[in-house]
Amino acid sequence: MGIGDKDDGSPVVNQTIVEKRLDYDSESHTGSVHAEGTLKRQLKNRHIAMISIGGVIGTGLFLGTASSLAQGGPIGLLLGFLVVGTVCYSVMISLGEMIAFLPIPGGHIKLAERFVDPAFSFTMGWNYWYNWTIILPAELSAAAILIDFWDSKVNNAAWITMCLVVVITINMFGAGAYGEAEFIFASIKVITIVGLIILGIVLDLGGGPNHDRLGFRYWKHPGPFVQYDNIAGAEGRFLGFVAVLTQAAFSFIGTEIVAIAAGEAKNPRRNLPKAIKRVYIRILLFYIGGVIVIGLLVPSNTKNLGIGASNAAKSPFVIAIKNAGIKGLPSVINAALLTSAWSAASSDLYTSSRALYGLALAGNAPRFFTKVTRGGLPIVSLIFCALFSCLAYMGVSTGAGKVFNWFVNMTSIAGLMTWFGISLTYIRFYRGFKLQGFDRSTLPYAHFLQPFAAWYALIMCLIICFFSGWAVFLKGNWDTATFVTNYLPFVLFPILYIGAKIYFRTPLVRLEEMDFVSGLKEIEADTYDEPPPRNWVERFWSWLM
Repeated sequence: MGIGDKDDGSPVVNQTIVEKRLDYDSESHTGSVHAEGTLKRQLKNRHIAMISIGGVIGTGLFLGTASSLAQGGPIGLLLGFLVVGTVCYSVMISLGEMIAFLPIPGGHIKLAERFVDPAFSFTMGWNYWYNWTIILPAELSAAAILIDFWDSKVNNAAWITMCLVVVITINMFGAGAYGEAEFIFASIKVITIVGLIILGIVLDLGGGPNHDRLGFRYWKHPGPFVQYDNIAGAEGRFLGFVAVLTQAAFSFIGTEIVAIAAGEAKNPRRNLPKAIKRVYIRILLFYIGGVIVIGLLVPSNTKNLGIGASNAAKSPFVIAIKNAGIKGLPSVINAALLTSAWSAASSDLYTSSRALYGLALAGNAPRFFTKVTRGGLPIVSLIFCALFSCLAYMGVSTGAGKVFNWFVNMTSIAGLMTWFGISLTYIRFYRGFKLQGFDRSTLPYAHFLQPFAAWYALIMCLIICFFSGWAVFLKGNWDTATFVTNYLPFVLFPILYIGAKIYFRTPLVRLEEMDFVSGLKEIEADTYDEPPPRNWVERFWSWLM
């Protein structure tokens, strides 16, 4: 049965309900993004593919895994990333099913308005904007840490300013320029991580200049787990594993960027499912492969391993290469990691500005944030979000490493609450779709694990958030800044929702009144069959992208 018709051919959703559901067929609420003064579909298939990859390969993997290894040991690190990886995949297949069906501006924020509650959409939107606005200075702080590898005499403010200028310049040229820049940056990141994994295997087998065959040496000594805070026995090992989860979440946050990019993607019904279907490959290859190599090459008791180290937190990959006695290559790798930080920061600004634009479009932010140039750039939203990057200058006096840790905690929890919201939205979407008699086989993308995967992700996100700051409650470990940065986003989410419910007095969307019809006409108009590959080069490119 097709979308919008029952078995007897009558419309599933009557015209009154369609008009009531916020008039999605109007220009300001649909996927019609071609008119002057609105977003334009400028992102090609290769852009979407690389945005989905580049959004998750960043400083969390290259830099943040250092503290995870120090806290959890090689097995604790691996288990932590495996657990969060399954949560990430569950979220993505939930998001993919909805966004491939309705690739509208605002992404999952607008979907929450249709399938849950306008107040929930308000909460999702501001939480998401906050998340990516705060990640931006985190990435700039990380860039300062990486540059400090070469010259620690120059004030970090200079490096932060340089990185900020690059990031803003890229975004000022619109989605097309951002897509091209991200394609280049993400390509460098992919080549870098694949090269590092291959190099790591070679070094582990004794192929380095020192010909030292490591094997699983560091899994035996100092051991597979770290006794967290010197707590003996299984309890200490388990707490070390739990400590990895928040950092692992920071590394995976960003996979959902494709939802925000959906409103500016060409042929979204064809390109978005392709990008989402390959998420599991990226998780297994880039993250799981990367953390295994790190655990094999770097002992968990390495002096320079913590983010807060006095010499400003080096990447575990760079440490491994230096330990192997390879000269010169650490600087090359560090340069690639710096490119990664630039790329991630550029994505942060892009995502936060589009999230704010989506909020304003729905009436949940001042209307002037919907101002768009002739080229499709939400200029006011972009400038406003860029102002928050100045938070990175806190690292000039406090120390870039410490500031990076603060931002990691805040963005990890906000990101997990976004995943929670996506999972809840999907559960509502699934129930409404089923109740109204639609056939899931007609969807552009559907997964056999649903709705169990969505429930799993929802529960796990809450568990990880709840235990994110547990370490401060250990005797002698209290730190006010750590407590606030871990639990502020967790508490802020329900406060925002309750406040929005009271102020807007919005009802929960009834399952039988959910709108699965509005906007489909414009989306279908943007859908077309791409020409098939003509030779092996094009076939390989089509498979890769």
